[in-house]
Amino acid sequence: MGRRAGHPWNAFIEGDNLEVLARVTAPVDLVYIDPPYNTGNDFAYRDDFRHGEARSTRHQAWVAMMRPRLEAARGLMSERAAIFVSIDDNEAAHLRLLMDEVFGEPGFVAQVVVNLNAKGRQLGRGFATSHEYLLVYVKDPRRTALDASSPDAVDERDFPLTDPATGRRYRRLPLRNTNKKFNPTTARTLHFTLWGDPVTGRVGTSPFAGAQEIGPVFGDGRPAVWRWSRPLIEQRPEDLVCRTVNGRAGPRVDVFQKDWLVRDTPGGRRKKLRTIWLAEEIGTTDTAVAELKATVGHVFESPKPTGLVRRILATMPDDVRVLDFFAGSGTTGHAVALQNAEDGGSRRCLSVNSGEPTREGSNARAAGLLSVADITRARLRAVAETVGGGLLEDPPQWPG
Repeated sequence: MGRRAGHPWNAFIEGDNLEVLARVTAPVDLVYIDPPYNTGNDFAYRDDFRHGEARSTRHQAWVAMMRPRLEAARGLMSERAAIFVSIDDNEAAHLRLLMDEVFGEPGFVAQVVVNLNAKGRQLGRGFATSHEYLLVYVKDPRRTALDASSPDAVDERDFPLTDPATGRRYRRLPLRNTNKKFNPTTARTLHFTLWGDPVTGRVGTSPFAGAQEIGPVFGDGRPAVWRWSRPLIEQRPEDLVCRTVNGRAGPRVDVFQKDWLVRDTPGGRRKKLRTIWLAEEIGTTDTAVAELKATVGHVFESPKPTGLVRRILATMPDDVRVLDFFAGSGTTGHAVALQNAEDGGSRRCLSVNSGEPTREGSNARAAGLLSVADITRARLRAVAETVGGGLLEDPPQWPG
């Protein structure tokens, strides 16, 4: 989905998100939302939460507000889509149960701990809370495009060896499969003899001068299997090396894979993301405030850092349609523009926010931003001017 005239990176619609979602006309591939956390104060989405004659609890009210919006979002999601939801301890348990209901337990991917306040909140009793959560679900586990890995998670220190001929960094991994579930009984085709020369390092599937016969064995001497098939070994002999190692019974000859730091594949090496995202990796609430201040001023109390959303974007293809229907200060649209500008992607983002008034006496009100939607719009306008990608404002439907 390349960028074409009339198709800017960002679009913004002001209005009740439940009503706006009904106007979205194309599938979306990635949803990120940072909904109100229900800390005991009233929130702006005043749906009818009554059940019979009695008023529901505030947790039930929050779930009742979220349910139709999550159901509407799921209905818009493509088969390859994923959804990320930021939440804190006030509603994390209730949200997890609700997400299981809406997306199904098989759609659950992770509950990520996000360290947005490295120092911890010092107000109130108890512990100095330094984290929130990110719940991750997919529409269809078999067809999702979610790749929970990143090139940024790769540590070069894990690749201590250098190939003298090419200068490429690598590490050695046993070619033998170390998982005992895989053995000559369960994986018969992967149990065969190799030939190797520990002096030159050469490895082959047939005998050659100076080679020793090598069979895959576990550390205790029991028969094992290789991780690669015979045809793959024959295709990639330069990625293997024969070495003498010290085993339990003394020196023995074994075969290792040269696992390169940079793979010869598009996108290079990636590593699975951990389920704890540290402030130094994604930014903090303080850095988020600084980002927003540099764009439109200090007009929002708890924005998310663009680094958090950019990490989320990196788990999906670079042509996704992104939806944020609790857009807040506009972090998601800002992150989409930054990521597209950096990697040449063609992501498109729809941000939705309500016309909830800003507080009297607040920085936003002093800056002439009379509603939260005014904050979102002002930021996305500034992003379009400074980063590029354009902005489509209040289209009758999206994509437009």
